[in-house]
Amino acid sequence: MSGGGDGALTASPRLLRSGELAAVLPPGGMTLVSLCSAESDLLAAEVDAAGAALGDMDFAGIFVPGLNRHDWKAGPASRVTTFFQTPELRTRGAAARFLPLCYQDTLALIRQEQPRAALFMCAPPNDAGNCSFGTEVSLIAALWSEIPVRIAHINPAMPRTPGDPGIPFAELTACYEGAQMLRGMPEASADPVSARIAANVAALVPDGATLQTGLGKIPDAVLGALASHRDLRLHTGLAGDGALALVRSGAMAQGASALVGVAIGSPQLYAGLDDPHFQFRPVTVTHDPARLAGIERLVTINSAMAVDLFGQVYSEASSRGFQSGPGGASDYARGARVSPGGLRIVALPSAAGATSRIVAPGDAHGPVSLSRFDVDVVVTEHGRADLRGKTYSERAAALIAIASPDHREALSRTWHPIAAQI
Repeated sequence: MSGGGDGALTASPRLLRSGELAAVLPPGGMTLVSLCSAESDLLAAEVDAAGAALGDMDFAGIFVPGLNRHDWKAGPASRVTTFFQTPELRTRGAAARFLPLCYQDTLALIRQEQPRAALFMCAPPNDAGNCSFGTEVSLIAALWSEIPVRIAHINPAMPRTPGDPGIPFAELTACYEGAQMLRGMPEASADPVSARIAANVAALVPDGATLQTGLGKIPDAVLGALASHRDLRLHTGLAGDGALALVRSGAMAQGASALVGVAIGSPQLYAGLDDPHFQFRPVTVTHDPARLAGIERLVTINSAMAVDLFGQVYSEASSRGFQSGPGGASDYARGARVSPGGLRIVALPSAAGATSRIVAPGDAHGPVSLSRFDVDVVVTEHGRADLRGKTYSERAAALIAIASPDHREALSRTWHPIAAQI
């Protein structure tokens, strides 16, 4: 391999052609797969072509609903382990193991099961012979040195991301070459409800805060509403287009002040990741409990499907079934709880169509994602409910006050018999 004109290389892994995957990927055991924005169509096709030759291999990774659509099926004995539920994997039934774990527990489980191989996408090697993991650093950067067989899809369309040392080209077992557009999500369009929610959240964020956010319309709107703040930092597992907008707004602290693990968004986001504010780091840094606890003014901003009148947060399921897993929200909530000046915010629209998203206890779908001890303030377009230091009835009253006006009376009625038992 030439290295894309970036310099001579002293060692080369085996360059694979179509149909040769089974010759280098040992059958059975767990194979870690890089997904998110870096899911490789080429590697997925090679797994499909290898089929039963891979035996009862278990493909494990962070499958993002709506983004990662391959089912990674290699013959009848193959399996998949996912930490987020997707429609494609649900169809595999018992062959898909859905583990609803936070990121720290996800990392621990993968290490415990000792993957024999890794399949991932990376950028071509630079002058030093290193291949950046690009937009998806989190798990693979933390684990590749512990995995004996490393097979890369070297993609010239993958940007080199600042802070990511990547993997030495010489450490690859084998590789494929081929250009592929990165998985992405279109930049979320703003709407009046999201804008009001964002303004309500922005009023809670002090200058000098370090922010954690997720992906989607509301997180992007919140980051957009912070443009007039100063000396902000990001420390987050996921970065979308809103992160790039914030970096370019002048609100960020100087230097490498945007530490992220994975970028998912538009082509404009991927083209802008060479900004020196960005630093890409593995999950051992982005979700490390001790590191998070030591950050001053860590402000976590997460969305949800619903919040009940106790202040419990539901973010994994809807009436259509499971849509996600718990992700990193609980990791960050634990860190922000002991962060000096930390604040934990949950932001969501008050309703989805005719359905309230502030609900009576027992009326939400799925398990509790964040307990009532993991949330400080709930925000909707109708205001902010600060739950700190309040009784159960005071918490319920604060949440009813920010619910959709169409649902407040019904919520109050449902609360009365609960309050009578307190």
